[in-house]
Amino acid sequence: MKRIITTSLLGIALTTPIFAQTNGQQQERNNRLLTTSSVPEKYVPTAENLAARKRFEGFRFGIFLHWGIYSTFAQGEWYLNGKINKDEYAKAASAFYPSYFDANAWVSAIKGSGAKYITFTSRHHDSFSMFKTKESNYNIVDATPFKRDVLKELADACHKQDIDLHIYYSILDWIREDYPIGRTGLYTGRNLKPNYDTYFNFMKGQVSELLHNYGKVGAIWLDGYWDHDSDSIPFDWRMEEFYRYIHDIQPACLIGNNHHITPIDGEDFQMFERDLPGENKAGLSGQAISRLPLEACQTMNGMWGYKVSDINYKSTNQLIELLVRSAAKGSNLLLNIGPQPNGELPALALDRLQGIGKWLQQYGETIYETMAGDVAEADWGVSTSKGKKTYLHIFKQDAETISCAFSAKPKRVIDFVSRQPLSHSYDKKTKTLTVHIDSHKDVVDYVIEIEK
Repeated sequence: MKRIITTSLLGIALTTPIFAQTNGQQQERNNRLLTTSSVPEKYVPTAENLAARKRFEGFRFGIFLHWGIYSTFAQGEWYLNGKINKDEYAKAASAFYPSYFDANAWVSAIKGSGAKYITFTSRHHDSFSMFKTKESNYNIVDATPFKRDVLKELADACHKQDIDLHIYYSILDWIREDYPIGRTGLYTGRNLKPNYDTYFNFMKGQVSELLHNYGKVGAIWLDGYWDHDSDSIPFDWRMEEFYRYIHDIQPACLIGNNHHITPIDGEDFQMFERDLPGENKAGLSGQAISRLPLEACQTMNGMWGYKVSDINYKSTNQLIELLVRSAAKGSNLLLNIGPQPNGELPALALDRLQGIGKWLQQYGETIYETMAGDVAEADWGVSTSKGKKTYLHIFKQDAETISCAFSAKPKRVIDFVSRQPLSHSYDKKTKTLTVHIDSHKDVVDYVIEIEK
């Protein structure tokens, strides 16, 4: 399919500001844009960016949406990588008509779960854009009979319902000829004409559209950096230049990169794929934990994109425990759903959203705007903290008494739900707190509130 590559993009960024500015402010921003590629400098986040980071840390729960024409094959988002010819794959676009898509219904269901933000796949590795773009006609408006900009509808619904919109963007491509091929997408049948300059400008053009045409964007979530992690000569993605370009358009927009390494200068949060920070059970997140805000992304079932046979969803209780354990590590949880090709969210996913939302209505205080707990993880569970309060989250349902190290004798120890005091003792010599617990066999997470 014919694609249009634009190599001169500064005009877009310079002439279409997303927020009202004075002439002086606009000129200052224009000057920065013109010099970003020639003057390397260490990233210094703006005051509004730092405020956005703090706000992001308080969210603790978001929903990831992996949706594209790959959903029509119902085999997950990596289907094209399985030695599928790109031209045959592209025929799915002409059949993509998600007639049941309702952005307001999606956002309403997600908001009901207690999630504070949505991260949506604007373009995955298959090169197909789920938004209207001038950079390529391989997009949902120009290449499908649906002809609707689903990202625009989703953005409008998010802004209307007060949910932050984050945008996923793949920096690797399995179809474009100018993308310098890495270790994936080797058998899609493209004629390789690698030219990273044109590809880099293509990405800048698309990101400019995303940051100018869809209102305030909470974060840009990048993926695919790892495609060149096996190169004999290190590949220069020019990420710091890319980051400066993004921040010059929307300074408060956070940047995260799913590269599985230590954060690069210019990033605003650190992500961990299929793992909580510091665990690396899936083998993708062995990097050191930085001081940036943290986010752990995980699937509800097995795949990121919709797969018809993948109905092995984690239970509501398992997902609640995952959310709590994530917060206890000072991290947000970005929980994934793969929407169906007809535009609906799977029924099992909706059920899980409802269950998590019901739990957060009662226990949200112990999750939102909390920090990693000051009581170490133990066999009985974990802890979160907020101000002068520490919350012990007890997962072990047969526990009758728990003991933990605590810095000083607490002012009070109560059952979080009933607000009734709990029998406890404190050993000043060993600085050990012992709490006797009420019966909680039918509770996924029994919470004890401790006031210091």
